[in-house]
Amino acid sequence: MPELRATTLVDAPLHTVAAALLDARLLTTSIRGLGVRITSAEPLLRVGAELAGSVGPVNGRLVVTRADVTGVSAELVGGPLPRFTLVTDLLHTGGGTMVVDSVEWGSPGGPFGRLADVLVGRGLALRVLQARADAVARRSVELVGARVVVGAAVVRDGAVLAQQRAYPPDAAGRWELPGGGVEPEERDVDAVARECAEELGVVVAVGDRIGPDVPLRADLLLRVYTARLVEGEPEAREHLALAWVPPEELDSLDWLPADRVLLPALHDLLEPRE
Repeated sequence: MPELRATTLVDAPLHTVAAALLDARLLTTSIRGLGVRITSAEPLLRVGAELAGSVGPVNGRLVVTRADVTGVSAELVGGPLPRFTLVTDLLHTGGGTMVVDSVEWGSPGGPFGRLADVLVGRGLALRVLQARADAVARRSVELVGARVVVGAAVVRDGAVLAQQRAYPPDAAGRWELPGGGVEPEERDVDAVARECAEELGVVVAVGDRIGPDVPLRADLLLRVYTARLVEGEPEAREHLALAWVPPEELDSLDWLPADRVLLPALHDLLEPRE
């Protein structure tokens, strides 16, 4: 089974590179002009998201199977190839973040299919991997200086606190984690505590960072921390409603796109693995 791998060292923190990988536009635009076309109906890659793809006249669908701080993976569903996977792994090093891109595919058509792999498939795959790696490196460097919005994963009795947006109109009725913008010279953890006090009327103890940073706009990132209630009972001061969401209900809630990316991290938080 043919497999190709490309490695790039990016001068940016691992969480920032992970954020760059989540930008669906990065994947869809970086390979234009190479005879490969990938489109996404969603702005962010998340587990379960589907991408429509084509190589010349051959069409198929890629389903995202991983999208977290360790990287991104996608597998082909349907199409003429018996197997096709696209994997990006991230590794922290002393000199930056190592980005390891690999693509693996099955060869239809016996010896003629294998010949096509050598003459066409491998060369095209290498160009795609290089274009993607270059785009990831550029976007990661851009995001290093991005402004930050923090979110709080407030957990109690095995459930996480979610709040339902009241505005703007395109977000009204959907759910998100509590949080807000980090002020100049303010630390992330202090912003989490302040936002919980302002939005919910509670005092929290801020814990560890979870999940990847999520790109909201070209110069804005969402960064989420765990939090524990210390004082007060949460109130919906600026939102339509609050809800304590157990793990079995996480996937059914109508989350905003950025918060939906974080569902695997929330599942891990509420259902710790042994």
